[in-house]
Amino acid sequence: MKKITRRAFSVLLLALLVIVGLTSYVLRYIDHGEDWALYFNRLNSGSSGELLDRNGIVLAAFSANENRYAEDALTRTANYHVTGDYWGRTGTGILSTYWNKMQGFSLLTGTTRSTVGTTRLFIDAGLNNTAYAGLDGRPGCVLVTNYKTGELVCMVSTPAVDPADPNAEPAPGAYINRALSSAFVPGSIFKLITAAAAIETLPNLAERRFYCEGSTFIGGVEIHCSGEHYTQTFEQALANSCNVAFAKIATLVGQDKLVEYVRAFGFLDRHALGDIPTAAGSFPLDFVGDPELGWAGIGQSTDTVNPYAMLRYVSAIANGGILVEPTMVNTGKEPVKSRFLSSDTAEKLKEMMAYNVSYAYDGDFRFTGLKLCAKTGTAELGGGLTSHAWFVGFLDDEEHPYAFVVLVENGGGGLSVASPIAERVLRHCMRME
Repeated sequence: MKKITRRAFSVLLLALLVIVGLTSYVLRYIDHGEDWALYFNRLNSGSSGELLDRNGIVLAAFSANENRYAEDALTRTANYHVTGDYWGRTGTGILSTYWNKMQGFSLLTGTTRSTVGTTRLFIDAGLNNTAYAGLDGRPGCVLVTNYKTGELVCMVSTPAVDPADPNAEPAPGAYINRALSSAFVPGSIFKLITAAAAIETLPNLAERRFYCEGSTFIGGVEIHCSGEHYTQTFEQALANSCNVAFAKIATLVGQDKLVEYVRAFGFLDRHALGDIPTAAGSFPLDFVGDPELGWAGIGQSTDTVNPYAMLRYVSAIANGGILVEPTMVNTGKEPVKSRFLSSDTAEKLKEMMAYNVSYAYDGDFRFTGLKLCAKTGTAELGGGLTSHAWFVGFLDDEEHPYAFVVLVENGGGGLSVASPIAERVLRHCMRME
């Protein structure tokens, strides 16, 4: 009797193992069946398709006979982090995802079907070429979106690589999309977040004055400024990018409240551009005391910001507080909209960013003819490293509603280094249909 029981138990155990094995296989087949079907040759499929920019320029095309890219090397390289390649070397390129979707893989037959299709992007390849040339080989990124429609018209990250050149030796970091997959010390562009918190939490802000003689002490720790600004209004403090004023403002707002705004504006979150995930930023969440909070409020301390998250923020400011989520692939669907910050706060920030340009950035000379609202950032890194150069903002122009972010990694001054790239890119935007 015991022998029969042992045999029955062995049979049941074997059956259970078979069931577990089959279940595991089915789940893996659902997840990876398409990859298995195409493992030995990516040209096994009979599908063909094209990836086009907004003007119909072919960025990539594939068929059963070949995989190809844009005709000229500049377009291939400048648009690399948009298109990616057929092997998925960069995590943000849509080409490999698009290519796989085109196969029409059938779970029932385990094969792909022959399909023909076209995917059109909102990206303007020529604008990307302009942004790439402006970066001039320096590590960095440029993003531009239409803040009314959410159409992402420019996304460039450098260094990049020509995916059609088999002999290319990519520079270190060439496969990283700095616009989406990285976060950087923001420096003074972070003052736009501190300013929003101050506008909504500090009473009588318009009547307050902030005094700066080049430095101040908070809790016994010295906060240095880039200049001596003496008595200044809130608006002048932002235009002067005064560290003394904004360190004091951060302590007046308080760490808990400032964290609340950083969270609400999505700077600590991972976002998604379509199916492409982005990096999260950082801000001191545990209690740090007033001196460190002062540094955090001016975009230093442990602050990091993802460029795409900053693009969402300045886009919402430009659009009266309504965020139209940026979109790269033209799916024909309505854009996703949400209330991001109050209309009153957005209007005040817009006024202050316009004042920055006219009062502090010599806007009539540097940005002639551009209805520009902007903020510079020169993010200090310490350790002898050159600062990150930032320039962020938008055109307050109904005919050309574009928001932008420019970052030059270890580039130097935001106004001297990043703003000329933005000016060049924005003038190209104004020529686009």
